[in-house]
Amino acid sequence: MYEERAARLPGAIVWTRTPAEHGHARPVLPDGCMDLIWTPGQLLVAGPDTRSHLPRPTPGTRWAGVRFAPGTAPAVLGTPAHELRDLRVGLDALWGAGSARELTERVDTAADPAAELEAVALAAARRAGPPDPALSEIVRRLDAGDTVAAAADAAGLGTRQLHRRSRDAFGYGPKTLARVLRLQRALALIWRGVPYAAAAVTAGCADQAHLAREMRDLTGMTLSGYRASAKSETPQSSGSRTTA
Repeated sequence: MYEERAARLPGAIVWTRTPAEHGHARPVLPDGCMDLIWTPGQLLVAGPDTRSHLPRPTPGTRWAGVRFAPGTAPAVLGTPAHELRDLRVGLDALWGAGSARELTERVDTAADPAAELEAVALAAARRAGPPDPALSEIVRRLDAGDTVAAAADAAGLGTRQLHRRSRDAFGYGPKTLARVLRLQRALALIWRGVPYAAAAVTAGCADQAHLAREMRDLTGMTLSGYRASAKSETPQSSGSRTTA
């Protein structure tokens, strides 16, 4: 069973998941996000994905996570996103063994581990300070379908500066981020029952064939394959990034 809710940290999501005995985990697709993840005895960080990732959790094992808004996690975690691209690493690799062990025990023993993990993320975010407004503008513009050039102009960034800051914040360049956000828009529509062709055009693709190519290029999956695997797990919302 998967559930999610809005976090107290702006733009973030708190999710929980307990795999069923005979269920199948839905694949995690690139989304420009990073997660702080807990499972009993361990805290992990999921870096930005550039391909689909299929979790293989043990049935009955509890998981909880905080999925940060795109571009916000690197400042909170203290590590450029591109250094964690396609990786799942222990928090001790970023914050040191002592700190990670103390925080893991704190979440392990909490009455509500997801809420405690959220508190850990909130405290780290306060230490990091507010999100970079230029990066927030980049995400907003690209998610609205603007071109990379228009988004850069709106954020007051030059081409080279935008590329460097995008790799640090999102794990890849702005053109890839724009494609990832467009794909996520299309998949959200498909999840709600919108036909492939209509979802493709509404999200900003030229047509269904264009969306199908983007799906294969960015995830290695087909649209029908993803929909079948996503429906094999019964979530309370549209999806999560998990690890195993």
